[in-house]
Amino acid sequence: MKFGSCPVAEAEGALLAHSLAFDGHVLRKGIRLTAEHLASLQAAGVERVVVARLEAADVHEDAAAARLASAVAGPHVEVEAPFTGRSNLHAEANGLLVVDRDAIDRFNRVDPAVTLATLPAYAPVSAGQMVATVKIIPFAVGHAPLEAAERIAAASSLVRVAPFRPLAVGLVATVLPSLKPSTLDKTRRMTEARLKPAGATLLAERRVAHDAAAIGAALSDLSRAGADLMIVFGASAMVDAEDVVPAGIQAAGGRVIQLGMPVDPGNLLVLGELDGRPVIGAPGCARSPRENGFDWVLGRLLAGIAVTPEEISGLGVGGLLMEIASRPQPREPAAAGPPKIAALVLAAGQGRRMGGPNKLLAEIGGRSLVRGVVEAALASKAASVTVVTGHRRDEVEQALAGQPVRLVDNPDYAEGLSTSIRQGIASLDADIDGVLIMLADMPLLTADILDRLIAAFDPKADRLVVVPTNAGKRGNPVLWSRAFFGELQAIEGDTGARHLIGAHADAVVEVEIGPEVALDLDTPEALRAAGGKLPA
Repeated sequence: MKFGSCPVAEAEGALLAHSLAFDGHVLRKGIRLTAEHLASLQAAGVERVVVARLEAADVHEDAAAARLASAVAGPHVEVEAPFTGRSNLHAEANGLLVVDRDAIDRFNRVDPAVTLATLPAYAPVSAGQMVATVKIIPFAVGHAPLEAAERIAAASSLVRVAPFRPLAVGLVATVLPSLKPSTLDKTRRMTEARLKPAGATLLAERRVAHDAAAIGAALSDLSRAGADLMIVFGASAMVDAEDVVPAGIQAAGGRVIQLGMPVDPGNLLVLGELDGRPVIGAPGCARSPRENGFDWVLGRLLAGIAVTPEEISGLGVGGLLMEIASRPQPREPAAAGPPKIAALVLAAGQGRRMGGPNKLLAEIGGRSLVRGVVEAALASKAASVTVVTGHRRDEVEQALAGQPVRLVDNPDYAEGLSTSIRQGIASLDADIDGVLIMLADMPLLTADILDRLIAAFDPKADRLVVVPTNAGKRGNPVLWSRAFFGELQAIEGDTGARHLIGAHADAVVEVEIGPEVALDLDTPEALRAAGGKLPA
């Protein structure tokens, strides 16, 4: 591949190396330049462009990405059509992501041009969620490295999803005088919540005395009743191989497979087996919704993945979960006063479905869409309002003239919504506790709605992601804790942050609002139905 600057007049047929914005038009990087493109560039006074020209031994980035993604994808993984050298892989079912780490490492070492990135191994995923991406770094790759990477992928399922199974789960809870009934009730609710994403159900609960014989009898009863998996919550934590919970598994005729695990919280887990069915002695931390080692073992079993002592003992690296995003940071002093929330209005998009006019300047009730959203943010309890501009930047800024907002230009707006999120978050003040990410084409948003979302945000109670709903269906805007700023800035493309909500379900609180959070205006028909009109 030949790469470099050349006169516009000589660039026909070459691939544009960098996106260009001129005279209200955008040419995205990677586009093959035609005579029409060159004429537009010359008319705009552009004299030179940086381009790439493929040679006979090169495979175009999109073709290469498509081939490799298809080779990488294992069972229950769907391949998305390639774009700009990238092909994303999505889960076809709710389950756990299973990856071949060694094979992926070999794949990524074939050539710097060839890359494969995935979510962490055994991450819980939902149907439709992106789980991996194949990216070709330059505009083309040679046949030799492409075929070498394909051979590695053909020898193993590099990326697959193990679907969750709708198991019937039995619960045993032991009782001591010091243990409140409300704690047992909460434990049951937490267990049901953990089972729900997998489609598993609680078959029955047995509350028994805290001794081995009682536990053994309850486990035997649940096994006869058809439990596929059994969980035991002891009233006091397991501390020895002869303790009540492991002894109870043995009293039922089962066997203990593993005592303890190198995951904190979650050290005091017991794994056993009865009648060929798994039994988990849950650590005390599993009474909490926060992530712990119990979740890791339970998820694998619900997905039909065998859990061996060797696998458990290998969980130490990455097993310190004390400072995950949904857990309070013990070394950070609590902030005084209410959380400080910034409003971030995304107003950089091209709005292609609107057919040409800048939709953000469309008016409803004599006010442009973007101004209406910004005024709602300014009237709310948000500490600051930042607007990210890009497409037709001057027009949007003129529509907001006189408003006390921070304007941030996104020169990469043509590459998708993620670039606006990245630019906007990077511009926020260091003392911001959370950000309310708002779309600029939602005319029904009010300050009252925004204040309700802000009021629901409570880091001390692990309410770190606030999502509005309409009849139970999620909408926008979404409020994110600072704990997730790094992940938000790592998003790519035009997909937004929806998958992060699923990945951090334990930190999400939903607030039922109504149709105001479901209406955004993408087409002329939708605009007219809402009583609006496009700018002249």
